[in-house]
Amino acid sequence: MHRRPVTLVTVCVGVHAVRMDQKSSPEPVPSWIPASGHALRHTGVHFDAVRMGGVLGEQVAYEITQFTDFLAGPIVRSWIGERSTYFLLPPRSAAAYAWPPGARLMGRDARCDAFVGVPALDGHTWPLDWRSRPTGEAPYVDPGLLHELTLGVLKSV
Repeated sequence: MHRRPVTLVTVCVGVHAVRMDQKSSPEPVPSWIPASGHALRHTGVHFDAVRMGGVLGEQVAYEITQFTDFLAGPIVRSWIGERSTYFLLPPRSAAAYAWPPGARLMGRDARCDAFVGVPALDGHTWPLDWRSRPTGEAPYVDPGLLHELTLGVLKSV
């Protein structure tokens, strides 16, 4: 019988270190989230992404977090350039929708390879931060809901 290896994580608490079993932790951290800082992740592997710039991204992020009672799934903000918002969806799910102008599909089904910056959950992550974090209940943003709310926001402007 083959046993799966157990991965242990060391967490610093004050001056003491505690070992914690990830499988029994209340909210395991997805493997694609870096432990510190931020890292580029290839879209289509761990997630697809839809990028929206400026006010559109902020408005859609606001709408989806309100609609889901703050359990929208992973949404990353960039604080440089046009201040893009990245909605992280299940891998190979975003291409099923016709995204309107202002919402750009970033996945393996897109016309080019793309990378998205992903911040750590804590610590110094500038210029990226979480608008909404992944949770056990919402490991990804729901692509159908995101598409519907994006169309609704665009109709209202």
